[in-house]
Amino acid sequence: MNQVATTNGTVHMGQDAFMESFSSTVGVFQYKIYLLLLGTCSGLKVVVPSHTVHGIRGQALYLPVHYGFHTPASDIQIIWLFERHHTMPKYVLGSVNRSVVPDLEYQQKFTMRPPNASLLINPLQFTDEGNYIVKVNIQGNGTLSASQKIQVTVDDPVTKPVVQIQPSSGAVEYVGNVTLTCLVDRGTRLAYQWLKNGRPVHSSSTNSFSPQNNVLHIAPVTKEDIGNYSCLVKNPVSEMESDIIIPTIYYGPYGLRVNSDRGLKVGEVFTVDIGEAILFDCSADSYPPNTYSWIQRTDNTTYVIKHGPRLEVVSEKARKTMDYVCCAYNNVTGRQDETRFTVIITSVGLEKLAQKGKSLSPLASITGISLFLIISMCLLFLWRKYQPCKVIKQKLEGRPETEYRKARTFSGHEDALEDFGIYEFIAFPEAPAVPRMPSRSVPASAGTSGQDLPNTIYEVIQHIPAQQQDPPE
Repeated sequence: MNQVATTNGTVHMGQDAFMESFSSTVGVFQYKIYLLLLGTCSGLKVVVPSHTVHGIRGQALYLPVHYGFHTPASDIQIIWLFERHHTMPKYVLGSVNRSVVPDLEYQQKFTMRPPNASLLINPLQFTDEGNYIVKVNIQGNGTLSASQKIQVTVDDPVTKPVVQIQPSSGAVEYVGNVTLTCLVDRGTRLAYQWLKNGRPVHSSSTNSFSPQNNVLHIAPVTKEDIGNYSCLVKNPVSEMESDIIIPTIYYGPYGLRVNSDRGLKVGEVFTVDIGEAILFDCSADSYPPNTYSWIQRTDNTTYVIKHGPRLEVVSEKARKTMDYVCCAYNNVTGRQDETRFTVIITSVGLEKLAQKGKSLSPLASITGISLFLIISMCLLFLWRKYQPCKVIKQKLEGRPETEYRKARTFSGHEDALEDFGIYEFIAFPEAPAVPRMPSRSVPASAGTSGQDLPNTIYEVIQHIPAQQQDPPE
């Protein structure tokens, strides 16, 4: 017969829970299942879910035991023995059928409810740590016996650990060392594990651990040792992790480089146009941040021109070719680095430089011409839409037909509409001896005198009678 049993570690329950488990339906059902499985084989079989059970000091500990047999039984005897390391087993509790016979020394600590052979220890103390032996005897046609042993450990839970770092002020790369110590106030059978960025830290040429693993020593420190360190502490009944701590490591400078917002960079040469203001930026990876110095090289001599990470060069005032050096220095590590570069001023920007002296730039000229064309097109559009010829023609066409009939006598045409329009008159000088020919007179019935008729279209229109009068027959 194969018996499979599992356990999640220590089973904790109080004495009341222990008593209720035997009267509950679930407890009885589980007990019958175990008997059925064990009874399929001849003889007696005692099964425990785990041979090692971990308990917490001050709490109750439950030791489950299951047994079964396939023969008639008249009496069932259960005996519990306790043995400490290197000592003889000691009787603590026993029963025959349903009668329990406890040892008077432990009658308040151990509890059993036959025919169930499970044992409850409450409260659990460090002195209760050891091996517990359960023996079951079945009396029938003969006597069948079987036993199991359970090892019990007692521990205090782990409190949250705290990590201390030395030196607290930090260490210089390749020179200083860092020591991390994990401290725990309470807990037994502690196991320490160091984590960096959530992953275990292993021994290496620079990492070493104390015998208990609660101290991590890094010697010498490097930039790669920077990270989030924590200490994980475990024991059989609990585990806790400390807060993250980041060691302070001074390093650098590394990767010194110079960049510019303008110009073309090829290797260590910057090519820029005349007339441009060039801003150079010097940077390097370092802790603490570097101090920067700019050095210019001229005629085999060097001199410091500026301090700080940025340098501005005005190409108009600079020579055609200039050599510069950016120097980065870490005040804590005492290390420095420098990079050289050359600035070449090209003639591409001469046209831009010449344009600065002009009062009118090409952009302003293009803008002025565009505005002139736009305004001219608008004036042309308005003139074509509201030209005088159309206005006069529309004004004449809007007059009543009676006025055109009245104007027939002036024009001599059949229809006076043909006389309306714009006329151009040319004055010729008259001879003194030739008398001026009077213009055609309008009959008296038309309301006009014998004076000369007007000789402009404007005057003709002004002298049209207001009302139509028929000429006398």
